[in-house]
Amino acid sequence: MASVTDIVTLENFASKMPRWDPNQPNHLYALVDMGSNGIRFSVSDLSPPQTRLLKCLYRERAAISLFDALNASSSSGPLILPQDVITQVSKTLARFKSIANDFGVPAEHISVLATEAMRKAENAASMLDAILAASGLGVHVLAPEVETLFGAMGARSGFASVDGLFLDLGGGSVQITYLNSLMDDYEITAARTGKSLPFGAARLIKILDSHVAEAQATAVNTLREDMRSAFAKLQQQFPSLRDTQTNRESNGVDIYLCGGGFRGYGSLLMHADPIQPYPVPSTGAYTVDGSFFSQAANLRKVNAEFEGKIFGMSKRRRQQFPAIATVVEALINAVPRIRTATFCSGGNREGALFMKLPRAMREENPLPLLHSVSDKVEDGILHSVMNTMQSSLPTNFDLSGIPTVFTLGLGRLFIKSIWSRTGESSDANAAFELHQAVTRDPSAPGFTHLARAVLGLTLCFRWGAGLGPIDKQLFANLQRLVGKSNPEANFWAEYLGVVAGLLAELCPAMPDNPDKLTNVIRFSSSVTNGKAKLKVRLTISLSPEALRTINPQELVGSFKSVGKHQNSANKPERKVELSVQTM
Repeated sequence: MASVTDIVTLENFASKMPRWDPNQPNHLYALVDMGSNGIRFSVSDLSPPQTRLLKCLYRERAAISLFDALNASSSSGPLILPQDVITQVSKTLARFKSIANDFGVPAEHISVLATEAMRKAENAASMLDAILAASGLGVHVLAPEVETLFGAMGARSGFASVDGLFLDLGGGSVQITYLNSLMDDYEITAARTGKSLPFGAARLIKILDSHVAEAQATAVNTLREDMRSAFAKLQQQFPSLRDTQTNRESNGVDIYLCGGGFRGYGSLLMHADPIQPYPVPSTGAYTVDGSFFSQAANLRKVNAEFEGKIFGMSKRRRQQFPAIATVVEALINAVPRIRTATFCSGGNREGALFMKLPRAMREENPLPLLHSVSDKVEDGILHSVMNTMQSSLPTNFDLSGIPTVFTLGLGRLFIKSIWSRTGESSDANAAFELHQAVTRDPSAPGFTHLARAVLGLTLCFRWGAGLGPIDKQLFANLQRLVGKSNPEANFWAEYLGVVAGLLAELCPAMPDNPDKLTNVIRFSSSVTNGKAKLKVRLTISLSPEALRTINPQELVGSFKSVGKHQNSANKPERKVELSVQTM
């Protein structure tokens, strides 16, 4: 390697990249990730109390492939970055620095991260000098284990908790490690036990396109052997991981995939998903079962034969897809029992930001932070409304394993939305909530496709679910997405939506104190087994004033229809029996 002195290791990364401090006057951070396939830049706001959301204010990608630049030199000679590429990169980073200044990012909060290409280049020092001269920025060259750490933590940052294999496919290499957020010091453990394999999408496609059969066979066989070896070592080090493959009661291991190469694979899976058109326009937090994930051969065919534009797939990514599929096939060969595969939007930049935060903050569920509470009075009101709504759920029925707005951590956001846009028509709001749920906060950690679908459907039902033909397709596909996760979930989304609509009818404006709603309405609920279906017996107690404003027969009818809007053939048989009484 060239004489680069600023190597970031596991031992020194905390001092070279200081921790987040809540007492700082400015919480803006700018990060540049000089990857092998492109250079990415972002400005993020870590202001409390929404620090955990890693809110991105600006992002940009420069299509500069350092891998291609390195390999343009003689294959038998040293790996050299051409001068024109050095000039292009230094000018690009000078522009990024200017953008960071425009946003008001403090100079000490701007970081540049470099990975494998800069570790390999013989003239890396020339690149670093040019960047420093053009922009005044120093560059942190990440050691392989730190690249594993930041990549894994960037993917992990998108979830409240994780337990599974993490893989990051870049242009020059693929990293694999195991992460269980319940373990002590799981972050550093994952970095130390992870393995980096020199089979990134850009590097591998060059071999596969060489038409040299012996080189192709050697690369594929080496990749498969290295992947098997890496997974075998991880199983030796983590008994819980080994159990996912050997315990007959286990359904397999969950895998989390990040990096541009794997996101391309996720985009092609979405293109081929049985739910069409797929309702959420992002591969971030897209989850599929292991059998669907394993259809690499079919996806090769789709990529080769489909002539139109595939959403999320650039021309370069489609050209690299045979290499991406080869890596996936090596993974499937090494890990026979895969339960689910989840594609992650986070990467090195998000991982570097995530590791700045205190551990307690990193382990928070990020979803409750999507709605920021202004003061204690609002917090008390939200809790009161939430408690009232949850009291409508049967006390003798366990919903903890069923995705609802409450079990997913979306309670605050849902409650606040009940009284939003009350000046618009119900039908317009029903459609708005479906579209809002699938497009809002696209980079928000924890906001999985399932969470978006459950929130959108529940709020759609709050407004009566009166939809036009074009929105009925989105509605049906969101129901299919939810039903695939749990057949019960669509019923409870509708049920809670109807309850929310009733609360809004009784209190047209959001309550201004915690007791206002409980003085108007109270619920009690239980479940009984009927002859053909499960019955939810719901009792609604209304104040005398509220009872005069409600037509009990219409109220009974609205709850009687709950469960009849599902299109799934295997929907569970449920029925709501309602009784109304005076407090």
